[in-house]
Amino acid sequence: MLVAAFAALTLDTLWGVFSRYVLGNQSRWTEELAVYLLVWISLLGAGLAYGEKAHLGVDYFVGKMDPAAQRVAAIAIELLVASFAGFALVYGGFTLVSKTLEAKQVSPALGLQVGYAYLAVPISGVFFLTFCIENLVELFTGQASPRKGAPVTDA
Repeated sequence: MLVAAFAALTLDTLWGVFSRYVLGNQSRWTEELAVYLLVWISLLGAGLAYGEKAHLGVDYFVGKMDPAAQRVAAIAIELLVASFAGFALVYGGFTLVSKTLEAKQVSPALGLQVGYAYLAVPISGVFFLTFCIENLVELFTGQASPRKGAPVTDA
């Protein structure tokens, strides 16, 4: 889905440039579509990167801790991420989507109800929560795998 969205973003941007500089009149909808696609790609891509343990992490100090403390720090981080994902992304996102759909707010160029464009927020939150739960289960069962590129330590 992300690859298709990125391909659509690329084609949309190319069409916008072509219609502006070759045809002399840029299509009205290309910029708006590009913004919505970029939001979806960013949020869903972040969720996917988190699930693949390829997200950015500052683990210099955690790497200097003993394995038991590293495990405690990993659990604390997962709980913080789950709290943020649950409250801000899922709850806040669904509130944003429902209020926007109730207001029947429509995008000017595409004529799309803006609430549907905002669905990327709670969907990515569900992905983050799912991956947090998976990571916590792995941490508590001792099957946790490190982030990609992180050194492997014996826990």
